[in-house]
Amino acid sequence: MNEEIEKQDIEKAREKLEALKKQKASSESKTQEFSGEARERKEDKRNVQGIAYIHSTYNNTIIHITDLAGNTIAQISGGKTTKHSRLKATPTVAMFAAKRAAEMAKEAGITSLFIRIKSKAGSATAGPGAHAAVKSLAREGLKILNILETTAIPRGGPKPKGGRRGRRV
Repeated sequence: MNEEIEKQDIEKAREKLEALKKQKASSESKTQEFSGEARERKEDKRNVQGIAYIHSTYNNTIIHITDLAGNTIAQISGGKTTKHSRLKATPTVAMFAAKRAAEMAKEAGITSLFIRIKSKAGSATAGPGAHAAVKSLAREGLKILNILETTAIPRGGPKPKGGRRGRRV
């Protein structure tokens, strides 16, 4: 009888030990999952954002990349990219300028951009290099979060020449 009781106690102890091992294994997997989530969060924190200001006119294209605080990271123009002044505003030169600016931004750790396109006040469209610059920034691996057109719209403008009664002929 004592032997049967001892066998039952040993079996109960083994069952408890197995149950504890299962609990420990499941808690370890939970901690591993949690650490995986923590790693993903750390990677998200490495997602550094910046702002790319693209000023595109019919004479030149200027690409200025800053961090969110406004500190300059890269400032490249069509004039810095090519030595021919007639080519400064072309889409090809704007593409090369954007490529150089994107390389500088990557070195600074920026991974995603808000883009603000600006052209001459009152002009109907941005210059020819604006869209090429945006495409080139995207091709270089920078994630584009938002594109915003910030061209100034004249509302009345300056006082016209000729005085109150106009030009008298």
